[in-house]
Amino acid sequence: MTDNSEIKGLGGWLILVGFGVLISPIRLLVTLIPTYKPIFEDGAWEALTTVGSEVYTPYFGSLLVGEIAFNTIMVVASIYLIYLFFSKHYLFPKLYIGIIAASLIFIPLDAWIVTKVFPGEPMFDPETTKEFMRSFMIGVIWVPYMLVSKRVHATFVEGVPNKQMQPTAESVG
Repeated sequence: MTDNSEIKGLGGWLILVGFGVLISPIRLLVTLIPTYKPIFEDGAWEALTTVGSEVYTPYFGSLLVGEIAFNTIMVVASIYLIYLFFSKHYLFPKLYIGIIAASLIFIPLDAWIVTKVFPGEPMFDPETTKEFMRSFMIGVIWVPYMLVSKRVHATFVEGVPNKQMQPTAESVG
């Protein structure tokens, strides 16, 4: 049987997880800024969201705002995930799995909504398929690892609420 002190810490396979956690917000920003910035700079936003415009597209504004809001939340969550990872906080595995699950739900949902706003667009274009498969593979590999790894369970223990500090039925009265 392995002593917990031997497997506790940011080593082993967690090094790969840490690398992914570190590059995630950077990758998101490098992808998102060039995607959304031109829409607001070249007049596309006004043309696509102004009723009466030749290229007016109903619900485009809502779609874009929703995508930007979700992706902003993902960037913030990814930055918070870096903090949780390096502080070895007990919430790290839960948030890590939550972010993966959110991506796996959001990508096809967003693709479906895009087909409703732009009926001629395929639901899974090459870029959407690539992002979904990337998220799927990360989930297939790392979610089980987060759930069963002894190293994960031994490492992410900081900040666990003290059960002795919580009131019990006997102490309350």
